[in-house]
Amino acid sequence: MAKVKTTFFCQSCGSQYSKWQGQCNSCKSWNTISEELIIQPQKNVWKLKSNGNRIHTIKPLKISEIQSSETPRLNCNDGELNRVLGGGIVPGSIILLGGEPGIGKSTLMLQLVLKLSNKTMYISGEESLSQIKLRSDRIGPSNDSCYFLTETNTQNMFLNIEKINPELVVIDSVQTLQSDFLEASSGSISQLKQTTSEIIKFAKETSKSVILIGHINKEGSIAGPKVLEHMVDTVLHFEGDRNYGFRIIRSKKNRFGSTQELGIYEMQTTGLREIKNPSEILIPKREYPLSGNSIAVTVEGARPLLVEVQALVSSAVYGTPQRSTTGFNSKRLNMLLAVLEKRAGFHLGTKDVFLNIAGGIKVNDPAIDLSVVAAILSSNNDVPIRDDYSFAGEVGLSGEIRPVQRIDQRVIEAEKLGFKSIFISSKNTLGINPKSIKVNLVSQIKDIINIL
Repeated sequence: MAKVKTTFFCQSCGSQYSKWQGQCNSCKSWNTISEELIIQPQKNVWKLKSNGNRIHTIKPLKISEIQSSETPRLNCNDGELNRVLGGGIVPGSIILLGGEPGIGKSTLMLQLVLKLSNKTMYISGEESLSQIKLRSDRIGPSNDSCYFLTETNTQNMFLNIEKINPELVVIDSVQTLQSDFLEASSGSISQLKQTTSEIIKFAKETSKSVILIGHINKEGSIAGPKVLEHMVDTVLHFEGDRNYGFRIIRSKKNRFGSTQELGIYEMQTTGLREIKNPSEILIPKREYPLSGNSIAVTVEGARPLLVEVQALVSSAVYGTPQRSTTGFNSKRLNMLLAVLEKRAGFHLGTKDVFLNIAGGIKVNDPAIDLSVVAAILSSNNDVPIRDDYSFAGEVGLSGEIRPVQRIDQRVIEAEKLGFKSIFISSKNTLGINPKSIKVNLVSQIKDIINIL
């Protein structure tokens, strides 16, 4: 007989309590703790024999007894997704894809299964088969090697997977799944843990790759307990601004590749289009020069990008000056403004400063500091910066220009896009000899001011 237990879970962070309380001690959220009925089964596996025993008997092995197999990765036929995953999908891996509602998670995964020639299965707990058919007709041609299923019960899902025997399974979404081993409602903390645990056991024992689509909460993190991200192999975030057509996919965790890579798509009526060279799109073409604009050379993973930094400096209307940023860390902006006032003599304490990274993307590379400083000074003095100038350098608290990594790739990318001059730190050592771009070495903020 299964044991019945009642407990309380925080629906925001997954913390467990023995009784109800108004505020969660972990995430400090109010009115997020709810009661859940848990039935602990005698056996907690994804598949049982008729006698209730496990199918496979696992025994410990020595490191010399383990046979290493060179199993090739599954090619996604998508250059951006392959780059973020580290070369493709590893067989038997669990990938968790999160993003805001309507950002394009289901469209991206539907495009993936329709592109693959391998046998795949797309399981949806949110849409009917006719709704999926409408979206697939809009996205592209049909694929007979892809099977679709609408199911929320994990045991029925595993039975259908065994019949079809696909290489890749996409589940949309994990919050809709429900296990027979648990009497809690779908989407609850306990159900998320149980269903994810069953899927992981299934994937590891059958060497089938599974992609889970997950919702996010109002804080921007994947809904459910944090342990959900620890259980899977890869965590991907699909993000973007609804006012822009660009979508960015990042890797927050990857056991089989780098977490520094970035994939960029453009949302169109026919689906998501890969952006092969995002620098040409992120840099607008202007008819005449404007003050407050500069071009930064940043690197995301192994990909160099050129982005436009826009700054606006104006007199403060109210008593307290405003500091507003979009796509850039606001605390780092305050630091750069303090350095400009202390080391360069620019009094910006009584002025409003607005900073924007064009294209709706977020940049965390410290090499963008020099471009931010140049844009702020250009707007403050109302003097435009030449369109063929680019910047790559980190600004320290003492006003020095610090060197940045992968400077050769940054210079090559700027030269390829037609820029005639790039400003870098004098402590950087170039391993190349650029021909059509001039490399300006600067050591202090005062040097960049004198040159501009």
